[in-house]
Amino acid sequence: MKKPSTVRGVESLGRTRLSKNFFLREFLYSEITNIHGIPNLPDNPDLAIAAGRELCEELLEPLQATFGRIALRSGYRSPAVNEFGNANNLSCTSNKADRGRHIWDQRDDEGMAGAMVTIVVPWLVDHISAPTQWQSMAWWIHDHLPYSELQFFPKLSAFNIAWREKPLKRISSYVHPRGVLTKSGAENQNGLHVDAYPGFPELVTVDRLYPRTNFLRI
Repeated sequence: MKKPSTVRGVESLGRTRLSKNFFLREFLYSEITNIHGIPNLPDNPDLAIAAGRELCEELLEPLQATFGRIALRSGYRSPAVNEFGNANNLSCTSNKADRGRHIWDQRDDEGMAGAMVTIVVPWLVDHISAPTQWQSMAWWIHDHLPYSELQFFPKLSAFNIAWREKPLKRISSYVHPRGVLTKSGAENQNGLHVDAYPGFPELVTVDRLYPRTNFLRI
């Protein structure tokens, strides 16, 4: 699929279904695009769609089935949008660091495809008081879902969640206590952490709408 260059082409791209409940259009929203007029469209739509489908099928669908509706914040970012955000201190990291993360249509330095989105889980917003903290959601996801990265933020208990061909299994936070909760090689990577999320619902499994992607062909 070619990068769209017309309104009808962008409409068609946005109608692409990524999973049972998610379409590509809702991941293309960007405040930077709205204010500064920088298009937020993938140069490689096929790779963006394939990575986005894995993100939705493997992570977002089971989260929404288990906790109720989730709200999407920052999803896909074109290199131009991400670069502008980084240069102007708008909460975007460098393009090099965001390939295979918010820049879904570019592989990272290890050649891995991936996709990241910032989400708000209203269930967590309503329950974010002792004993439930950001670490509770972090460990629940760690124990139940094939995530690659989680990054937690102060506002609305929002967090980044990423899928990657080869998961990094790294959790960090900008909320107290700031820093890295776990990463590959850490002693707390293995085993279950059920004591960290008392009262959390059981995982609701969801059948995939699309077969897994062979990324060697993209």
